[in-house]
Amino acid sequence: MAGIVVKPRARILHGHDWVFSSEVLKVFGNPGDGDVISLKDGRDRLIGSAIYNSKSQIVARRFSRRRQDLDFDFFRRRIAQASEYRDRRNVDPKLRRIVWSESDGLPGVIIDRYGEEFVLQTLTLAMDLRKDLITDAIVELFGEVTIIERNDAPVRKAEGLEVRSSVLRGTPSQIAIEIEGITLELDLLHGQKTGFYLDQQHNYGIVARCARDRRVLDCFSNQGAFALVCARGGAAEVIGVEESAENIATAKRNAGRNELKAHWIEQDVFQFLRAAEKAQAQYDLIVLDPPSFTRTKIGLRNALRGYRELHMRAFGLLSKDGLLATFSCSHHISDAAFLETIAGALVDARRSARRVRRFEQAPDHPILATIPETEYLRGFLFEMLPGR
Repeated sequence: MAGIVVKPRARILHGHDWVFSSEVLKVFGNPGDGDVISLKDGRDRLIGSAIYNSKSQIVARRFSRRRQDLDFDFFRRRIAQASEYRDRRNVDPKLRRIVWSESDGLPGVIIDRYGEEFVLQTLTLAMDLRKDLITDAIVELFGEVTIIERNDAPVRKAEGLEVRSSVLRGTPSQIAIEIEGITLELDLLHGQKTGFYLDQQHNYGIVARCARDRRVLDCFSNQGAFALVCARGGAAEVIGVEESAENIATAKRNAGRNELKAHWIEQDVFQFLRAAEKAQAQYDLIVLDPPSFTRTKIGLRNALRGYRELHMRAFGLLSKDGLLATFSCSHHISDAAFLETIAGALVDARRSARRVRRFEQAPDHPILATIPETEYLRGFLFEMLPGR
């Protein structure tokens, strides 16, 4: 088997599963992009099997510590193991992320389930080339289900892959899911990412329980999930701010379907917050759940600057005992950096707050201790201190 020899200080020798181009000591056997290769250390010892792509900054991604090929039995076994793990964590069997890439030993593969419809992403070249094997394994394990390909993520371009969406198996139908007692319509073929933010699934209820009798502002409302669970949770007033007209239309339909009242504003969140500050508006619970402010380390400084302004303006709009539920979905922003930025925003706003709890990604998005990139969603709940 062709492969590569890694340099002595390569991170894969310390538990990670990636090999960057700068960590390659030698390539042997003339591997092709998308091939399965052997990984070896400087003493010619096997350290695993990996997928290879010379065009990517991450040239190799280990998927096994043994010699292993990517055949049908492999995919069926790994997907079954991933599903069984979610069973043990008591995740809804019909509404879950079944496979979360490296966390489930399938680098670049994401599989989400919504009832009898599955959404597949293959974000690495090797997995994309074996997409038929993956879909066959899904059908073998779960029956003749519908499988939708949502390979429109920009990250595919780093692997030299085109972006596309299509139906791989079956016939899509109109999908509705239930979250915390509200029903939400989904467009799996054209909607956001793989259909819904399943990573937030267990956080919706936590935030909703904070909403009773409060004036709620949901920023970056998307299709209205946080706003609507708060409305159902007894909020006195709910405002959802979202700049996408399409998402606003979906949020309004979801509100009508659930007979819930909310006021929707189609506007850039930063513009809205500046105008609300001038109008001396006040809210008792603000939710900040923005899209990723950076997908690279290069953009980290600008992202933190944006987070600081966002939080400063939110703190200025909170009532004396108001609550802030805030989230970041970039793995480049650590807990320490996020908290430091929030602390700076409190200083700017001349406010004080207690940290009440930490939010995490749902258990069907497991985190590997040796691969920090598998953790990307973090959040905190803060309570303002009155009179300070």
